[in-house]
Amino acid sequence: MTHLLQMRDITKTFPGVKALDCVNLDVKDGEIHAVVGENGAGKSTLMKVLSGVYPAGSYDGEILFEGKTVRFRDIRDSEDRGIIIIHQELALIPQLSIAENIFLGNERARRGVIDWHETNRRTEELLAKVGLNEPPTTKVDSIGVGKQQLVEIAKALSKDVKLLILDEPTAALQENDSRKLLDLMLELKAQGVACIIISHKLNEVRYVADTVTVIRDGMTVSTLDAKAGLSEDEIVRDMVGRDMTHRFPAHSRTPADMLLEVENWNVWHPEHTDRQVIHDASFHVRAGEVIGIAGLMGSGRTELAMSIFGHSYGRRITGSINLRGKPIDVSTVDRAIASGVSYVTEDRKSLGLVLDETIRFNTTLANLDGVSSGGILSRNEETTIAEKYREALAIRTPSVFQKTVNLSGGNQQKVVLAKWLFTAPEVLILDEPTRGIDVGAKYEIYTIINDLAADGKGVIMISSEMPELLGMCDRIYVMNEGVLVGELTAAEANQERIMSLIVNK
Repeated sequence: MTHLLQMRDITKTFPGVKALDCVNLDVKDGEIHAVVGENGAGKSTLMKVLSGVYPAGSYDGEILFEGKTVRFRDIRDSEDRGIIIIHQELALIPQLSIAENIFLGNERARRGVIDWHETNRRTEELLAKVGLNEPPTTKVDSIGVGKQQLVEIAKALSKDVKLLILDEPTAALQENDSRKLLDLMLELKAQGVACIIISHKLNEVRYVADTVTVIRDGMTVSTLDAKAGLSEDEIVRDMVGRDMTHRFPAHSRTPADMLLEVENWNVWHPEHTDRQVIHDASFHVRAGEVIGIAGLMGSGRTELAMSIFGHSYGRRITGSINLRGKPIDVSTVDRAIASGVSYVTEDRKSLGLVLDETIRFNTTLANLDGVSSGGILSRNEETTIAEKYREALAIRTPSVFQKTVNLSGGNQQKVVLAKWLFTAPEVLILDEPTRGIDVGAKYEIYTIINDLAADGKGVIMISSEMPELLGMCDRIYVMNEGVLVGELTAAEANQERIMSLIVNK
């Protein structure tokens, strides 16, 4: 099998930082090649070099594609050669139709006038290839994230793709949509399209990949044959530079008194006022306990969490919430925080952080009263608090004055946690707390969760990764279509029982 792509001794330096140090990557014709590593290892930087986001001349080393040296000036250059990258943050325009998105900048036109008949006909062909049964005129904002990923791949196929790069393609997908996307990659491979996949989900890497290249600290550590009985532990060892026999830190919990009780919680859609989203949800959390909420995407987990946290989602919200046996008012975010309830959003980049601000700014943002006196903000106190949480949560940064956008995903997530821990919550709701972060950073987040429980906090953990819930939670509630359909203890819970509760609702 010949090489489609060869990257030789790629070195990329930013001011004061060597992001890539003589990295090598070989991709063969028609193979699926996984690139894995911890956040900040250099994976995305390498793909930006390959795709021309970082143009030739801004890095050292050589790229050969189809046996010839290439020097891409920009992303259009690489696309013209058949190299297409799909980023984790999808580049679709929500208000446009599927067809308009697929052919944006590559319009089907005659004499300067768009041929909509040909555009829609060709779109139907492309959607059939990716297994998406939607009319070409469908607005992108009316379909789910899983289908949007398929639209992105259809868009790539419209450009005669030879090498498809997918950066964390299943990060925002639930299990069924993830498997469909992975199966599509295998179909594209059968059609001769080579793929590079960047993913933190090692079970998915083992499912699709022929070869795995591990990058650590900007250097190539190993290239492994994924079809030769490769284990996840072998990949993890190379990624983090040490053995991780146990993916989840050990814990021994004895939940204490009743902490939070939610009774008969009902929520209606904020815009479609005739649609009820949450139906009579009742659950409880004890002090020192971690409970999980499992369910497929769209089951209502996030809507439940946000409605509890200051009615951030929904209308006509009814029901009662008690903390330590007494009613609390969570009708606004300020009141929820004052009552001891905090919420870590699933979307840290858009809703959890002000990325262009410093770690110090973000750490104290939810509790400015804690660093103020007489309405005047104390910068010294702000710095002291930020330093305290930087040390306590092991946030890897040279300074709390570093802009948060420059941190890895795992360290950004720690800053979000620091922000809410500074509000001194009794109950912390964590919505997809490890989404888009690597196994090493996940372990650190899990350790923080265990420490919170050991301090007597109540933790509510929402996750699309069932092994994560099974490895961390004392009890798991299962949600489907806005209804809590079951409750399992840690001893009772397994993936089959959780799925059974979902499908037999």
